[in-house]
Amino acid sequence: MVSALVVFATRNGATREVADAIADALRAEGTTVDVQAAWSVRRSIAERDLIVLGAPLYSGRWLPSVHRFLKRHRTDLEHLPVAVFALGPLDRTDEAWSCSRSQLDAALAKHQWLSPVATALFGGAEELGRSLSPRRDLRDWPAIRAWAVAVSRQADLAG
Repeated sequence: MVSALVVFATRNGATREVADAIADALRAEGTTVDVQAAWSVRRSIAERDLIVLGAPLYSGRWLPSVHRFLKRHRTDLEHLPVAVFALGPLDRTDEAWSCSRSQLDAALAKHQWLSPVATALFGGAEELGRSLSPRRDLRDWPAIRAWAVAVSRQADLAG
């Protein structure tokens, strides 16, 4: 049976929800999937067939736990297919999306040894109470699921 690990970092839970949706889509493709917070992954990941790593961009940066995960598991990750997603813009403008994509690229550039099989940028979600405006949620659930299926097939996990 094919095995994947979906690793995420989150502050308010939005990225965890995306990680769970990706895991569900991978399971629908016949993959055995575990979902774990980046800070909690301590054991070797070498036995996995795919790693999916996701994190939000806060002030243009990944959370520190993502960088620690990559550093801790570099030896294994250099030999595994890794797909990366980020939650970014809270605005629908092209400028916001372009800026978030540049921020994701900059985060990945800090780990030049990492060669993701796929990357994706999804809209972010702002929790109620973080501002005076109502919660904004630009996550596109059909696109998220479609990306997970494409990653599964690209990594030749579908069967």
